[in-house]
Amino acid sequence: MLEEMIARIEGCESDVKARTAAAEAEAKELVAAAQRDGLALLEKVRADALEEGRALRKEAEARAAEKAQQIAKVAGDESAALKAASRACLDKAAEFIVGRVVSV
Repeated sequence: MLEEMIARIEGCESDVKARTAAAEAEAKELVAAAQRDGLALLEKVRADALEEGRALRKEAEARAAEKAQQIAKVAGDESAALKAASRACLDKAAEFIVGRVVSV
């Protein structure tokens, strides 16, 4: 009977060792899977952020080009107005000079 109890205890001990080893192996696999999943997610987030950055840069460049066109148009309009005003002043200046030269 004592030998039977010892055998049962030894059987339980070996069962516990086997379960412990299986649990440790499963825990290691869970940790490895979590690390793989985490790295994959990190890589996806990095790729998404890079793509979003490219899209934002493209959008900013488009807005900058549009703003540059607006500025160029305003500058062209102002330039044309200044040219017209200076032509009017040239005519007056020429008349003034001719008037001064003739009266001398």
